[in-house]
Amino acid sequence: MSTIKIKQTKSRIGAPKNQKRILDSLGLHKLNHTVEHEDNPSIRGMVEKVKHLVTIVK
Repeated sequence: MSTIKIKQTKSRIGAPKNQKRILDSLGLHKLNHTVEHEDNPSIRGMVEKVKHLVTIVK
């Protein structure tokens, strides 16, 4: 399977609790932190919920 790199670009301060929990489950803990995950529908769904806080790095 292919992988995607996800980078947190905006602060989690002021975000709802469920979005903070999604960032934690993705492994993003601070700004400009990048993680790599397998590209599957569950990860894509999590990224969609916090798309205003993260970007997908090519």
